[in-house]
Amino acid sequence: MRVGKAKRAGKPRRAEPRHKWKGHVAPCRPRLVIMARAPEAGRVKTRLGGAIGVAAATRLYRQLLLRLALRLGRDRRWETLLAVAPDSARTAPLWPAGLRRIGQGGGDLGRRMERLFERLPPGPVVIVGSDIPRITPRLIAKAFARLGNHDAVLGPAGDGGYWLIGLKRTPSVPRPFDGVRWSSPHALIDTLANLEAAGARTATLDRLDDIDSAADLAQLGHAAQRLI
Repeated sequence: MRVGKAKRAGKPRRAEPRHKWKGHVAPCRPRLVIMARAPEAGRVKTRLGGAIGVAAATRLYRQLLLRLALRLGRDRRWETLLAVAPDSARTAPLWPAGLRRIGQGGGDLGRRMERLFERLPPGPVVIVGSDIPRITPRLIAKAFARLGNHDAVLGPAGDGGYWLIGLKRTPSVPRPFDGVRWSSPHALIDTLANLEAAGARTATLDRLDDIDSAADLAQLGHAAQRLI
């Protein structure tokens, strides 16, 4: 995820209407948000589907999402939310049970994450993807701990992006996503540049990778076969 240093010229962005989250969300506590797409055939892991088949890629994504939600959602040190796309699928019976669901809204990845950071009630927020099998509660706890004396925390990925971003959100919410070159080797560098320009103190975590290709899947070995 990349953010360029240059600001866009032209008129300032119009304020969007406040998103009304469904259901009660307790204020002033750490929140972990898992970004997830509806696990439907042809809508998730399309690149991987070209190598192992659409059905197998969809099963893999469903299992990754389910296991991650179970692994992280049981931890009482934070509240875990699912930010789902499309918003119309929020009430569909295809998500892991027991987690509150909110819509991601429109826009690119940066705008959707920015919306979460801007609109959730006070408290530190950490956002992760749903297709990184090696995320553990220990790493999430480390991310929140780093936000104790940093403004932001990032978990780098091997492709130049990142698997986690967290913001303390006090005294203000920095805007790390303007101009980021998404899906490129520059996403992390761009985001770090924006945070630095905003004067944010930033920490980093362990490097982890998602599963986008057959090569990524092969690295999981026998564990991958159990998922598909």
